[in-house]
Amino acid sequence: MNFSLTESQRLLIETARRFVEEELYPHEAQVEKSGKLDDELRRAIIAKSREVGLYAANMPEELGGGGLDTLSMCLLDRELGRASMALQYTVARPSNILQACAGDQREKYLLPCIRGEKVDCLAMTEPGAGSDVRSMSCAAKADGGDFVITGAKHFISHADIADFVILFAATGVTETARGPRKKITAFLIDKGTPGFQVRAGYDSVSHRGYHNCILEFDRCRVPASQILGEADKGFEVANSWLGNTRLQVAAICLGRCDRAHQLACEYAATRKQFNQTIGKFQGVAFKLADMEIKLRAAELLVMQAAWREDHGGMSDMDAAIAKLAATEALAFIADEALQIHGGMGLMTDLPLERIWRDARVERIWEGTSEIQRMIISRAILRPLES
Repeated sequence: MNFSLTESQRLLIETARRFVEEELYPHEAQVEKSGKLDDELRRAIIAKSREVGLYAANMPEELGGGGLDTLSMCLLDRELGRASMALQYTVARPSNILQACAGDQREKYLLPCIRGEKVDCLAMTEPGAGSDVRSMSCAAKADGGDFVITGAKHFISHADIADFVILFAATGVTETARGPRKKITAFLIDKGTPGFQVRAGYDSVSHRGYHNCILEFDRCRVPASQILGEADKGFEVANSWLGNTRLQVAAICLGRCDRAHQLACEYAATRKQFNQTIGKFQGVAFKLADMEIKLRAAELLVMQAAWREDHGGMSDMDAAIAKLAATEALAFIADEALQIHGGMGLMTDLPLERIWRDARVERIWEGTSEIQRMIISRAILRPLES
C-alpha cells in the first residue's frame, strides 16, 4: 500500500476543505437553531459544489460524474465530514445503486441525480426489521404487469427532500437449507405516486436539519418497469453497488474526529489555569495523545480498506473494521475534546456539543457496532471451523 497521495488527491483535499470552510461552516449555526436547511440555500450549495467538481464525484465520468476511485472518495468524505450532516449531504453523492438503472430508468432517475436535478433516498429499515433486513414485512405482490405495495418504512434519511425512493420490498418466499427466506425486490417509486405517502419522522438528538422520515404504502401500484435490477434480486443489486456505504460513514467520522481534535489542541495550547496552559497538565496532555493515536489508527484502517476496494480485494471484514474503528474513535475523541473544554464544550457557541451529539448515531446506522463485531468475528472463525 502506497501511503503517499497523488497531486490530484492533494488538490481534491484542498478544494474540498476550502469549500467546507467557506460554503458550509457559515450556515451551521442557522441549521442547528432552526432544525432545517432552507431549500434555496440547498440549491445554491448544489450549484456551487457542481462548479468546483465535488457533486456526484462517485459517479463515472462517462455519465457526467467525477469518476473518483474509492480512496479518493474517502478523502473527499473526510473533508465534507467536518461540516454538519445537513450541509455536508447537500454536496451529494447519488446512491451508487442507481448505476443499476436500465433503459428509460437512466434518463428518468440516474442522470438527473448526477446533474443535481433530482435527489434519491434508500428505504430498507422498518419498525420491525432493522439489522435483520430479511424480516421486512413491506410487501409487493404481482398483479398483472404491476406490483401492489403495502407496508411501511422508517428512519429513512432525507426522504423529505428526495424526488423518489429506492424501495426494498418482499416479493415472495423461497425455501433454503436454513428454512424459508424472503425474496426481496428493489423498486424506483416517485413522490406523488398514489398510495405512497412520506410523513415526518422522529425528533433525533443527532444531525439536526437532516431528517429521518416514515414512508407509508397503502396498495401503492407501480408497473414492473419500475423494478431496479431484476425481480427477487434486490439484495444482489444492493450487494453489487452499496458496498462502500460503511466506508463512507467511516470517512465522514474521520473528518469530525479531526475537527474535534484540532479544537481541543488549540484550546489546550491557549487556555491558562494556575499560570500555565492546560495542555501542560498531564491529565490534558495524555488525552490529546490518546485522541491522536485513535485518529491515526482509524484513518489507516479506513484508507487501507478503500485501497483494497480499488485493487479488488476489500472484504466485508475490512469494511466492518473500518466502520467500527472510525465510529468508536469519533465517540471517544468527541467526548474527550468536550471534556478538555469543560463547561464551554457544552455551549452552542462551539461546534463540539453538536459533534458530540452527532457522533452517537454513527455507531448505529449502516450496521450497529455489534453487527460489525459479528461480521469480524465470523470472518476470523470461519477458516477454523470444520
